[in-house]
Amino acid sequence: MQLKHLRTLLSPQDGAAKVTCMAWSQNNAKFAVCTVDRVVLLYDEHGERRDKFSTKPADMKYGRKSYMVKGMAFSPDSTKIAIGQTDNIIYVYKIGEDWGDKKVICNKFIQTSAVTCLQWPAEFIIVFGLAEGKVRLANTKTNKSSTIYGTDSYVVSLTTNCSGKGILSGHADGTIVRYFFDDEGSGESQGKLVNHPCPPYALAWATNSIVAAGCDRRIVAYGKEGHVLQTFDYSRDPQEREFTTAAASPGGQSVVLGSYDRLRVLNWSPRRSIWEEAKPKEIANLYTVTALAWKRDGSRLCAGTLCGGVEQFDCCLRRSIYKNKFELTYVGPSQVIVKNLSSGTRVVLKSHYGYEVEEVKILGKERYLVAHTSDTLLLGDLATNHLSEVAWQGSGGNEKYFFENENVCMIFNAGELTLVEYGSNDTLGSVRTEFMNPHLISVDIKTIAIVDLIGGYNIGTISHDSRVDWLELNETGHKLLFRDRKLRVRRVTKALADWSTKVVVLAAIRNC
Repeated sequence: MQLKHLRTLLSPQDGAAKVTCMAWSQNNAKFAVCTVDRVVLLYDEHGERRDKFSTKPADMKYGRKSYMVKGMAFSPDSTKIAIGQTDNIIYVYKIGEDWGDKKVICNKFIQTSAVTCLQWPAEFIIVFGLAEGKVRLANTKTNKSSTIYGTDSYVVSLTTNCSGKGILSGHADGTIVRYFFDDEGSGESQGKLVNHPCPPYALAWATNSIVAAGCDRRIVAYGKEGHVLQTFDYSRDPQEREFTTAAASPGGQSVVLGSYDRLRVLNWSPRRSIWEEAKPKEIANLYTVTALAWKRDGSRLCAGTLCGGVEQFDCCLRRSIYKNKFELTYVGPSQVIVKNLSSGTRVVLKSHYGYEVEEVKILGKERYLVAHTSDTLLLGDLATNHLSEVAWQGSGGNEKYFFENENVCMIFNAGELTLVEYGSNDTLGSVRTEFMNPHLISVDIKTIAIVDLIGGYNIGTISHDSRVDWLELNETGHKLLFRDRKLRVRRVTKALADWSTKVVVLAAIRNC
């Protein structure tokens, strides 16, 4: 991945005016910047400033300059912003869905020490670090906070994994601690993971490792259980200074680290299973990078500086035009943004397993996406934004796709028919057959189609007045039993009595 400078969102000042924190909304529509004067500036996805609001101290008697904002994050629904402050409080502001909506404080959480960093990984759950060393959780539904774990060292950094179900905290004594809300079956350990040689102010949790850096001017990539995978040593480089912040791409396969006048980029190589350093982005007079924020679709990175400037960069591995109608932007090995050039609508096609996405095709009257990885098949409906990733073994690209049904893709390959519902990551079903005709297959939840696989023709169709949620043929294939959503059982025998050939019944059951 390479960084290309696009625009300056906020011009730097002549002296120190630190951008303390930044955040992108989950829906990619809003970008927030908090300046040294404790004002939150709101931008749209195109980089135009659309709104702003001032934060407030925990107690007005100490004045509006009695605190700093140290952490900021959008809620998963993009309608709220959490603000963590050094005057021992977190405010949650309801900003609404439209520009100009009134900003209202809907939650506040008073703490026993200064808030130093903050994340909002899941609905109702805000995770934050404190100066006293604790990592705590604030529940916006109950308006209560609780301690997740405690240490004796100042929390200097806090980050989450790509799914938001695990957190990492970096501490002033170099300790890095890991905690899972849900380890998703990984079996990885919790608790103290590693002792970094210096405070890991730059901390990122990528797909295949944890990247940490700080004032010793060394970048270290740790494995899943804390062993050192790679080290990038710039301690002898007179042009390099301490690393101050880091951010992993939403796909977890790139990490950007900020220092003085420079952004360093590490890209994960799936084939070599190592981090590779891209050409660093050097900008004279940028000064120290104090904050980084990656757009959720992976296409943009913003950098805030010590002098109050905010620079926006384009993030791209490669970009291509498909039939002069679509723009394909590969923002990482496993993530592609598909943009309709006429309507401007975008769909993010991503392998949730981190596999490298191969060629993307747009088929079925230019409505459906098809792409392969080494072990999966990616499908998508551009009209509904329903995406699927199912296990799939490579077959040399010999599959035939049928898009006659709006909800289900029919795939015929090597004598096997597979049905995949858009939006589901499991196949609906598959059957061996040497004959394929989409007009003889029913994917209607109220219709049962019976097909002779040897003769390759439609034997019969049974229409019903309610959703069918279970069906089965007897061993000889002469009788069919099915049940509907009203728990009524029906038997069909007369129509099947004379059938002696091998038959299959196909029905796609959805939302049962």
